[in-house]
Amino acid sequence: MSALFSKKNREVLLTPLGLNNPVTVQVLGICSALAVTAQLEPAIVMGLSVTIITAFSNFVISLLRNTIPNRIRIIVQLVVVAALVTIVSEILKAFAYDVSVQLSVYVGLIITNCILMGRLEAFAMMNAPWESFLDGIGNGLGYAKILVIVAFFRELLGAGTLFGFQVIPQAVYDLGYLNNGLMLMPPMALIICACIIWYQRAKHKELQESNN
Repeated sequence: MSALFSKKNREVLLTPLGLNNPVTVQVLGICSALAVTAQLEPAIVMGLSVTIITAFSNFVISLLRNTIPNRIRIIVQLVVVAALVTIVSEILKAFAYDVSVQLSVYVGLIITNCILMGRLEAFAMMNAPWESFLDGIGNGLGYAKILVIVAFFRELLGAGTLFGFQVIPQAVYDLGYLNNGLMLMPPMALIICACIIWYQRAKHKELQESNN
């Protein structure tokens, strides 16, 4: 058990949550971060979907890595990812139809998510299945973390709700408070992501680019 969660494996799992976050450090998956974060619920579902698909696609490709001819490796990766995306999409339609409708085509477009394809090429093709599985979970949760933060502020400030429930008291509106409709527009997601990137780079000096 200790070998499964060795120091190296813990770094593989936890580093994408902070110092090597796929969205704020590697700047991947930005498009979906802009598209599905107007509300908290679809952002969470999207984040969990990407996490599950990234983890299991990493695991499967790592198992097959020594048998996949190099010239067709991308095709094999796409087939594995497409199968997992289809399974997740059908599960969402069966058990969370309303959220599935909100996410629209973006679940299907997970197949082209740069985070997912990048981890398959950069990690799963060169590492063992367990480490690849942890890498997929870590990067998926790192992506989901940013989506949840962005969606929290966009829904709260844009609609005064969280998970569709009113959280800003009516008394505040009676005093003249107005919801900021701009928060529900995609550009605000980009601005919030930029603020998160600024905060992370200010906090962690090692992420700052050298001026030399």
